Amino acid sequence: MSEIVCPVATAAQLLCNKWTLIILRDLADGPRRFKDLQQSGEGISPSMLISRLRGLEEQGIITRASFNEIPPRVEYSLTDKGCAALPVVEALRSYGSEWLLTEGVETH
Repeated sequence: MSEIVCPVATAAQLLCNKWTLIILRDLADGPRRFKDLQQSGEGISPSMLISRLRGLEEQGIITRASFNEIPPRVEYSLTDKGCAALPVVEALRSYGSEWLLTEGVETH
């Protein structure tokens, strides 16, 4: 007997974390450094950001590039799999803007 897999539930399990969606949003414009992601204005702690970045890298959503410079530089960027999730982020942005936010609230 085979197990039935629901693609909606599987995608939700991977993407439905506040920090995952914010990281995807922030990387949509191109590669970003750790400090840039941390300063996105959403209040993520360094340890939580490290955890989410590692998880997203393990899932093939983002890549981590290290540059042999002084000081060392590390950049994160979306993979094709990560870019494919951007319409989900945009749909959430549209929904939130239209139905959940009040006037005068800045959106990202």
